[in-house]
Amino acid sequence: MKNADMWKETKYVLKSGRLAASPDPREVSISSRLIASLVAASYQGALGAHATGRLLDLGCGSVPLYASYKPYVTEITCVDWENTSHRNIHLDQEADLSQPLPFGDATFDTIILSDVLEHIPVPQSLWNEMNRVLARGGKIILNVPFYYWLHEQPHDYYRYTRFALQRFVQNSDMKMIELKEVGGAPEILADITSKMLMGIPLVGAGAAAILQGLTLWFVRTGIGRRISRRTARGFPFGYFMVAEKC
Repeated sequence: MKNADMWKETKYVLKSGRLAASPDPREVSISSRLIASLVAASYQGALGAHATGRLLDLGCGSVPLYASYKPYVTEITCVDWENTSHRNIHLDQEADLSQPLPFGDATFDTIILSDVLEHIPVPQSLWNEMNRVLARGGKIILNVPFYYWLHEQPHDYYRYTRFALQRFVQNSDMKMIELKEVGGAPEILADITSKMLMGIPLVGAGAAAILQGLTLWFVRTGIGRRISRRTARGFPFGYFMVAEKC
C-alpha cells in the first residue's frame, strides 16, 4: 500500500473499540450509516481470525479497512479501477476488475472484496481470478448488499442470494468457512425509511439520523436481535462471507 503514513479514517471509524460508520456525511451518507456500521462490525469480528500474510484489497477505494487488517498481515496491495477525477494516493495498481488480475498465481494469502462483487459484469470471471492469485489455504473475505437501493449507477449489476454465493465458492473449488446474513427486516425498513426522509427539507436528515441510531440500538437488544435474525433469512439486508482455497 502506497503512502500508508498518509492514511486516515474515512468510511469507518473506531469508537470505543468498535468499528462503525463515520459520522461525517462526506464519507457516509446519513441514510447509509446503519448498513455501514453492520458491515464494519462483521469485518472487525472476522479479520483477526482470517486475515493473514499477503493481503490484496480489491476495489479498495479509500482503504477504509486498513487499520483493521493491518495488525494481522505482512504485506498489503491495494487495487482499484482507474478514477481520473479523484486520485487515490494509496493505490499500488490500477486495474479493471472485470479483466484478468495483473498478478501471478498464488501471490496472496488474503483477499478483501468489500461492496464490490455487485459491480462486476461477469462475476464468475473475477472468482476464477481470485482463486488463481490466492495461495492454497488463503481466504476471501467479502460482503455484498441485498435489499439495498441502486448505487454507483450504471455499474450496479446484481444482488446475490446466499445460494448464489455458495455456488461461486463451489464453482471455484473453494470451501465456505462462514456465510451469514447482515441485518434483517428492522434494518431494511429503517434504511428505506431513512432514504425517503432524506428528501424532506430541513428536518429529513435529522429524522433519518435519529431513526438509524435507534434501529442500531434496537437490534442490539435481546428482542431486536431475535427479530433481526429471524427475518434475515428471508429478508437479508446483505451478506458477509469467508471462503478458503482448498
